[in-house]
Amino acid sequence: MATIRVRDWTKERIEEIRDAESHSSHDSVIKTLLKDRELSQFVTPEPRSNAEPERAESDRTEPDDKAFEDLTVLEELVAADNGVLFLWCPGCGNEIAHIGGDNPVSWSVFEIKCQRCLSRLDQHAIVGIEIGYPIERRLVEETLRSDLKRCVIDYWKRTLGQLAHGSLGDDADADQLVWKFGDYRREFGWDWPTDVPVVDLEPGRTYRNEATGRLIEVVEPTTERRNALDDYRIRKLDGEDATAEIIDANAVMGLIVSRKLYRED
Repeated sequence: MATIRVRDWTKERIEEIRDAESHSSHDSVIKTLLKDRELSQFVTPEPRSNAEPERAESDRTEPDDKAFEDLTVLEELVAADNGVLFLWCPGCGNEIAHIGGDNPVSWSVFEIKCQRCLSRLDQHAIVGIEIGYPIERRLVEETLRSDLKRCVIDYWKRTLGQLAHGSLGDDADADQLVWKFGDYRREFGWDWPTDVPVVDLEPGRTYRNEATGRLIEVVEPTTERRNALDDYRIRKLDGEDATAEIIDANAVMGLIVSRKLYRED
């Protein structure tokens, strides 16, 4: 993404931005441009192999089965209407930044801290809102945060589905991706929907394996890894019998990626 420099913009252009984006004053436009320029330093370009040609714009397509047309998690965002994008935290519903740039866009690595809830977010959690989304109406209806949550859950669901089918790409770090989604869910405090396969295990919860029909109760983690999946003590529930055992991180990974494990309660 190109760095935006205020001195490159004439008064006429600033007025165009003010009118197009409904700013209250020239100062508001300039402050936004400065914020965008500051934000650009958080973006790390992805190194490319000489043998790997860059994808043409025509090869970059948005998924046609995502939950919202104008809400997109950054990792799969390929273009923004009129080059204007609003970045939001799905955890607390706070606007993180307002970006203007050229299409197509690419987010190989993106990390920033939400100034409200202090969550450290990356391209797998930040939601890009395009100008077609009715932000003001959703704020009045108090449905914006639920839309942000649904958007991210939908992205995680589809991403892990691709991982399960081996279609996510050879560069995907499956272990880290699964751990990261679960870490975000815990940090955001989201109560996971019962109709979506889970992305992590919660102690005290009971889960149903749709493939086998068996129920398991998660008792507690037996490890305390900071940046990787834990091992867990579980009980396999079968009538009145409850068989206890410990499953390691690889088994947890298999349960999550299988996309067959649902919350029972």
